[in-house]
Amino acid sequence: MKVMETALPGVLLIEPQVFSDARGDFFESYQQLRYAAFSIPAAGTGFVQDNCSRSRKGVLRGLHFQRRQPQGKLFSVTSGTVFDVVADVRPHSPCFGQWLGVTLSGENRHQLWVPPGYAHGYCVLSELADVHYKCTALYAPEDESGVVWNDPDLAISWPVARPLLSARDLALPSLAVIAKGDR
Repeated sequence: MKVMETALPGVLLIEPQVFSDARGDFFESYQQLRYAAFSIPAAGTGFVQDNCSRSRKGVLRGLHFQRRQPQGKLFSVTSGTVFDVVADVRPHSPCFGQWLGVTLSGENRHQLWVPPGYAHGYCVLSELADVHYKCTALYAPEDESGVVWNDPDLAISWPVARPLLSARDLALPSLAVIAKGDR
């Protein structure tokens, strides 16, 4: 397994070791002791929820986070391709307003560790994409928040011009509103 630090503190790009032969391939998507060496999940926590989602080309989900019960996420794509984005929305962080984008696919098998406190989202580049992510905290609908996908203060270079978004994601606040603590 190869683990690479990114420009955002604590966000890690992971390349699991894949074993292939004539039958196909195999890799560990998570192994507690191996991942714990990199503080995945974050110290003192464990994974409490697994989520799977299938989306079609052009769908953009996010940028989501939970305020009082932040979730760490180990994110991967089992089929298809997505452009995955992590944004630092922690108002007192020296990296506040910075973002990172990586391409994850069922083919490259890369994973992204998103520590608690960051906003996370992705858009689908292939016809269909299946994603899987493990969370360190339960989903709390009353605590959910996010940042609107096209916030000019973030200026994310999404690879889709007109994404398909949910009504909830279209109504997310701006980074400026998040910074004030209004939402």
